[in-house]
Amino acid sequence: MTDANRQGASESEAIDALLRDSYGISGRIIALPGEHDLNYCIEAEDGTRFLLKLHAPGDADDLAMQIAVLDHLAHAAPELPISRALPDKNGSTAIAAELRGRRTARLLTWLNGSVWSKSPARGRQSVVTLGRLLGEMDRSLESFSHPGATRSYAWDIGRADMHLENLAFITDADKRAVVRAVLERFVDEVLPRLRQCPRQVIHNDANDYNVLLDEAGTVSGLLDFGDVVETWRVVEIAVAGAYALIGADDPVDAIACLAGAYHAVNPVSDTEAELIFDLTCTRYAVSMCMAAKQIRDNPENTYLLVSQEDVWRELQRLQRENRSLAVARIRDACGFEPVPHGVRIERWLERNAHDFARVLKPSLAKPKVLALDLTAAGPDAGAWTTLDADGAERLIEERVAQAGADFAIGLYAEDRIIYKGDAYETPTAGQRRTIHLGIDVFAPAHESVHAPFAGAVAFIHDDAVEFGFGPTVMLEHRTEEGDIFWTLYGHLSRQSVARLAVGQAVAGGEAFCSLGEASENGNWSPHLHFQIVTDHLGLGARMHGVGVGDKWQVWRAISPDPSVVFGFSTPASVIVARDKDFLVRERHRRIGRSLSIAYSATPLKIVGGEGAYLIDEEGTRWLDMVNNVCHVGHCHPRVVKVAQAQIAKLNTNSRYLHDSLVEYSRRLANLLPDPLNVCFFVNSGSEANDLAIRLARAYTGNRDIITVDHAYHGHLSSLIDVSPYKFAGKGGEGRPRHVRVAEMPDLYRGRFRYGDAEAGRKYAEDVRDQVAALAVEGRRPALFFSEGILGTGGQLTLPADYLKEAYAHVRAAGGLCLADEVQVGFGRVGSHMWAHELQGVVPDIVTMGKPIGNGHPMAAVVTTEAIAAAFANGMEYFNTFGGNPVSAEIGLAVLDVIRDERLMHHCRVIGDRLMDGVRALAARHEIIGDVRGHGLFNGVELVRDRETLEPAAAELDFVIAEMKRRHHILLSSEGPHHNVLKVKPPAPFSAEDCDRFLDGLDDTLSRLPPR
Repeated sequence: MTDANRQGASESEAIDALLRDSYGISGRIIALPGEHDLNYCIEAEDGTRFLLKLHAPGDADDLAMQIAVLDHLAHAAPELPISRALPDKNGSTAIAAELRGRRTARLLTWLNGSVWSKSPARGRQSVVTLGRLLGEMDRSLESFSHPGATRSYAWDIGRADMHLENLAFITDADKRAVVRAVLERFVDEVLPRLRQCPRQVIHNDANDYNVLLDEAGTVSGLLDFGDVVETWRVVEIAVAGAYALIGADDPVDAIACLAGAYHAVNPVSDTEAELIFDLTCTRYAVSMCMAAKQIRDNPENTYLLVSQEDVWRELQRLQRENRSLAVARIRDACGFEPVPHGVRIERWLERNAHDFARVLKPSLAKPKVLALDLTAAGPDAGAWTTLDADGAERLIEERVAQAGADFAIGLYAEDRIIYKGDAYETPTAGQRRTIHLGIDVFAPAHESVHAPFAGAVAFIHDDAVEFGFGPTVMLEHRTEEGDIFWTLYGHLSRQSVARLAVGQAVAGGEAFCSLGEASENGNWSPHLHFQIVTDHLGLGARMHGVGVGDKWQVWRAISPDPSVVFGFSTPASVIVARDKDFLVRERHRRIGRSLSIAYSATPLKIVGGEGAYLIDEEGTRWLDMVNNVCHVGHCHPRVVKVAQAQIAKLNTNSRYLHDSLVEYSRRLANLLPDPLNVCFFVNSGSEANDLAIRLARAYTGNRDIITVDHAYHGHLSSLIDVSPYKFAGKGGEGRPRHVRVAEMPDLYRGRFRYGDAEAGRKYAEDVRDQVAALAVEGRRPALFFSEGILGTGGQLTLPADYLKEAYAHVRAAGGLCLADEVQVGFGRVGSHMWAHELQGVVPDIVTMGKPIGNGHPMAAVVTTEAIAAAFANGMEYFNTFGGNPVSAEIGLAVLDVIRDERLMHHCRVIGDRLMDGVRALAARHEIIGDVRGHGLFNGVELVRDRETLEPAAAELDFVIAEMKRRHHILLSSEGPHHNVLKVKPPAPFSAEDCDRFLDGLDDTLSRLPPR
């Protein structure tokens, strides 16, 4: 046995004795790397793992601080995946030990996972979860303090200036120069701003050996609190970012992603966001100084070499990035405007546009322009990629002549195929700039170019390369608020630019230069590239004219839409299509989060629709079985045609006379029995139900409402009050005093069930009881709300005579009865136009919405002349958009399609086919408890036990997810227990669609995971 082996065996024996005597455990001992401390993985005999740390002699305050930090986090944030200290037999979490000298021993819980640097699963999810973990941890550490945390610590990059004296230890001159520049920038630019930022205790070392990942790439643990220090909070993000970006295709994206995730749980200031990039570079510079010094002092410690090769490579990568652009991207990731003053400049442009001079051809007061399409999908796509400048100019002239236009333009934000050469590459491998940042105006060479508003020449550059800008000028402008921005003019004539000088004033409207010939501006056809610039990224007139699509929100802030300058009658910009992750992020930032996203785990980006199908951005067709709004089919050509035709002629309010409105009100009223013959037109089902309440109160003089349990009638405050689905649910405020709730008539799991011929009467007795309860208080009902089939109740069909009996009880007390047909109207139930007709009743008020306009926002209330007359009490009722000509024409078209395509009958036939098919499946799948509905408004209730009726909500979630994932069928859940499969597809849903659904459901139920 060698001396080294004997020493190893002796140390193992000492560790084993320590574990056995102090902690009562024994097991396999595996040495782990460490810079100062000795670290071991202990695999106990029962399989449990522990981390044993034998701390080197040193500052007792440092060790006490580590112990205190973990103790604080154990109480303040017990959910965080960090090690917890375990006491020895005497209750101490730190004990004396002898191994290679005197040490302090601590036994900690083991965290499972692979270290970041070696995990094959690391990716974007890793970065996001690390950012969130650090943000949550630092938020928990805000209140923590310890004397040891105030130490002057060389690894605190907030004190990076101390390393200027260590530059000499870096022997490589190139490396030393780069590190010097980073440290000097820290001293001159970063540190003064850093002093404005919050300070606290941070972990300070989330490196790629201290972060653990699970098999999915999610952070599962954070190790080693030996570098804890009190410093500026933002240092935490920079340190972690320096390691998270290693190996990433786009290092700035990794930093931004980490910062954004941190900010989401622990918001940073905009100053902090702006310092993260520089501080990340500073971390690399400090690491190189520390390594150089320590390797000189202790060359045999190989731990000091860990990551040093990565450090230099990644620092070089960051040095190749445009700093201003990187800062803008990090600001954006943290929810700030990428360019702080960008929005103010856009407002200034909008506010002053009326004073702008025309940039080209000022003699044309209202020029007619032709917008060219330079995308891969454009009609001349093949030509743009093959023609030379002369050929392209001839093609443009031909297209302009064909259109009878004055000149052609190229669009802002267009994704173009024409950009060639290395100039359009980015530091990220495989990523090119292709999104146009300006507007092109095609005109003959030597055409004068005018300044739209006053400015001064700020930059001049001759981009004399193939596909370059050629001679380029940037004018500087200043707003009244002191914000500076620039306008860029590319493809100019060399002769005209030669007359300009930096600092030269240019008046608004002044012709200060002219367009160049193809030979002098990159071999492009003669045209002006005009661009607004809020941040020239330090490039001056070398500014990019083309941006990156997947970072468009940043490029758009740097160069906003210049359409405001030109004021063309033709749109001069397009919307850049974005991926789903970005759209979700922006929805969360800009749209109220109470608006949910369908299938939020794997959302869909829908760009088209046809019949019963939705179409995503990749062209995948999804069978839509939950969209009763587009009742006659998505994008039905008859509906689309009349909408386009009418909106091209007139759309105004209903105070003016219009044939379509009168005809539509006649057609709609004729679908209902007398005396329902007076119409009110609104814009949504919620508006319709709100108006119905007002009608009932005006007619009866009463205020109280009776509603059915778990019902939902709209999102307005008045409707939330009568919707137990909302007011009795999460975030609700409970039942208002003026509302009474009647028992939900559920034939499957209610008090009175299938087979009880008197169930309808019995359930209606609770309506009678609610009327009686009001009477005890000296009040009477104004209105009774009910659907013909209870949607949010779980697609419940009503027992026979329920509405007939309930209406009688309400009317006997002087109240009115409303049929809410917002969900179920217009022939969906198959046997009738309206669901309330299934009950053989005539309501006093009928409300309609959703399917009435096939996706167009319109709705209606139909009532009696007497009720309408009582509402005409001197207060005019006017709805700006209700009953407008476009809505009336669309409403008529929907009625025509229902009639001409026999959709009511179709709903009955296909609905029967669907329900018969599901009932057949029930013979093989006991989880199917009940199948109910009329026409194409159906519910399939899943239960774990047909006797106890235990709801199978989790199983339904699986069914919905798998039907989407495997079969591209869109479904949803309903009911108080969230265990009812809701079926309400567009009416054109075919027999083939029905069979596809049945096959998919059979397959999915066969694969239900065991409970």
